[in-house]
Amino acid sequence: MSAETEWVSDDDQELWRAWQEAHAQLDLAVQRDLRLARLSHPDFIVLVQLTDQPSGALRLGELARLARWDRSRTSHQVTRMEGRGLVRRGRVDDDRRGALVEITPAGRRAIEAASPSHVATVRSVFLDRLDRQDRRDLRRILDRLRSEPDASGGSDRPVGA
Repeated sequence: MSAETEWVSDDDQELWRAWQEAHAQLDLAVQRDLRLARLSHPDFIVLVQLTDQPSGALRLGELARLARWDRSRTSHQVTRMEGRGLVRRGRVDDDRRGALVEITPAGRRAIEAASPSHVATVRSVFLDRLDRQDRRDLRRILDRLRSEPDASGGSDRPVGA
């Protein structure tokens, strides 16, 4: 049995494409900025999550959840970052199977060096283009969008990065 596809209207298609284009432009600007600091955007996401923790460490599964990545992608990213000395992987004391990801001093220096330029980029390509009401409206919309479970059945918990 085949269900009939409900196509989107021309206006909705234009809205979706505008969102995709704006997101791509913003992401490209952030990637360019981070590349100057010799970090990838995924590097930055991991380092932000780790520096948000008082201990500077997270279990691999929790890091994956916060980044909204699957465990395999997270593990591969951590492996790449380990090779560059930005993080180290260890074992969880009370769980022999659990992996702990910890920021290293080099990782902390890298994110501290990248952050001023990153903040300037976020301001110039995103925040400074929106007035106070735009920001409130966009926040309300984004909170609604990100509070729904993703299509893969992932977490419905909002994430900040």
